[in-house]
Amino acid sequence: MLILVLGKGKTGTLVAEVAHERGHGVRALDILENEHAAALTGPHLAGVDVIIDFTAAEAAVENMRAVLSLGCRIVVGTTGWYARLDDMKALAQKRGGSLLYGTNFSIGVQKLFRLTAELAQLEGYQFSVTETHHTTKVDAPSGTAITLKEILASAHPGREIPVTSHRVGDAKGEHVVTAKSEVDFLEIRHDAFSRRGFALGAVRGAEWLARQKSGGAWDFREIFEQL
Repeated sequence: MLILVLGKGKTGTLVAEVAHERGHGVRALDILENEHAAALTGPHLAGVDVIIDFTAAEAAVENMRAVLSLGCRIVVGTTGWYARLDDMKALAQKRGGSLLYGTNFSIGVQKLFRLTAELAQLEGYQFSVTETHHTTKVDAPSGTAITLKEILASAHPGREIPVTSHRVGDAKGEHVVTAKSEVDFLEIRHDAFSRRGFALGAVRGAEWLARQKSGGAWDFREIFEQL
């Protein structure tokens, strides 16, 4: 299939490489080539099966609005825009577009979410989340850390779950969940050695989205086991 990648940063570039390795045709646009979603028109998207977005929060919202309005498919790995999620879901439903979004497209991180949900069932423990990313990452805490916090908080309503963020060098992504009681301490962590895991998950997500017979909106957490 033909994939259009939005964003030529480190992750976007790797997404394009992985898509090519998996036998797909690939086009890519940087933010200047697609300023305010100007390139996302019917003629420009003719023949494109799925768009994958790894840009910035504001740009991602503009890109989603343009793509979904045309009834097309988009995978969004960008984070920091979830205040507009309901709007994007409504647009997908209205126009028949397809949206696959997620705070993290790594399969390993999806397992971290599952393990955190299990850890959250413990009673008598204080929970916390720590995340470390590269210095150019704009949003803090990361979308993944927010998801981890939400998982813990859903099991313990009203309890404060502290989240600590660090921005260091070119760190690819580290997330640590801790549980501390009077008698012991537990820790679950995920360290990304490279961005390839995120890129591969996004491309596999695009392949999954292309197989869906009707429009809609899905969280990657809901469908990753179907890949």
